Amino acid sequence: MSEVGAYEAKTHLPKLLERVEKGERIVITRHGRPVAELVPIRKHDPAAIRRAIEDLKAFAATHSLKGLKLKDLIEAGRR
Repeated sequence: MSEVGAYEAKTHLPKLLERVEKGERIVITRHGRPVAELVPIRKHDPAAIRRAIEDLKAFAATHSLKGLKLKDLIEAGRR
């Protein structure tokens, strides 16, 4: 993973984007501290999304709050 200063990133953004398109991850730093990361965009996998939804539905069908109200649980978590 490469590191690039903020000024250099601003100056050479098109070249950095070309590198990211090829799969490279680039950390942008300010005064030597990491502040952002340029990463390639992930492609969506419709089949994986459908599987995750079905898994969540199956989980919900076999688990319950046993009379508790979700609103009450949220309020308890805020305290």
